[in-house]
Amino acid sequence: MKTKRRSSLAKWPYIYLAPFFISYFLFFIFPTFYSLFISFTDWDSLVGEAGRQFVGFANYVRLFTKDKLFFKAMGNTFLFMIIYIPLLIIGGLVLAVLLYQLKRSSRFFQTVNILPYITTPVAIGVIFATLFDTTTGIVNKTLALIGLFDDPVNWLGNPATARFIVILMIVWKNFGYYLLIYLAGLSTIPEEISEAAKVDGANAFQVFWRITVPYLRPMTVFLVLTSIISGFQLYDEPYLLYSSQNSVMGGPQRSCMTAIMYFYDQTFKSSTRLGYGAAVSYGLFVIIMIVSMIVSRLIDKKEQ
Repeated sequence: MKTKRRSSLAKWPYIYLAPFFISYFLFFIFPTFYSLFISFTDWDSLVGEAGRQFVGFANYVRLFTKDKLFFKAMGNTFLFMIIYIPLLIIGGLVLAVLLYQLKRSSRFFQTVNILPYITTPVAIGVIFATLFDTTTGIVNKTLALIGLFDDPVNWLGNPATARFIVILMIVWKNFGYYLLIYLAGLSTIPEEISEAAKVDGANAFQVFWRITVPYLRPMTVFLVLTSIISGFQLYDEPYLLYSSQNSVMGGPQRSCMTAIMYFYDQTFKSSTRLGYGAAVSYGLFVIIMIVSMIVSRLIDKKEQ
């Protein structure tokens, strides 16, 4: 009787876990391998499965050797990351140290800085599109009122200024998140170490550079790696900025088109070739994996 009871009880954990594993297989494992299979085919979704043809590595060969627009999208993505990741890391660290010294009033500033991070991307896109509109934008009106520019600046129509606005959006939205991560890290640093350094004659900059920065190194590594991964997945900010303008995908001269935007454009918008779109997604996966491994190796060597 005890043996039967134990065997019946042993089944219940598997019964409770089964819905999770079934849904995980149906909505993650199966789509992952099925999309990999699709990447080796030439398949137009408008034709249906009857028009699907196996082409081997032809999609990948075209992607990495002939598709100039893909390389432009990757170049835009790298450019955005090279600029906004250092701004977020350095700015978040410096402001976190300053707010940590305030103690009492830091919660107010934390709340103010985290508000953009919890704001919906649609609202952010509409806000920046309204601010930098050529004719009715507040920025142009303010600059004209001050007397800096006589003619309105076409912020969203120029490739250089368009990239600047996208970077500004990303920094404005994510700055509060980086700030909170560093504030949490600062609370783990023993105050006795900083006080001992000050007693030994260290100034504020030396305490920051020799004590604070090394102690916050794990947070910095985490933020760098997650920023690189999320940077390759950048889509909401540039897409929503120009979706309200009814302009070309990626802005003027495709200057703001990211890798994910290119994947969406090739798969669902300007083209319906599911096979090539799947190849773009897996090509992006390989690039993310390689870049992440290189950055991890560089960080490990520096730590050693």
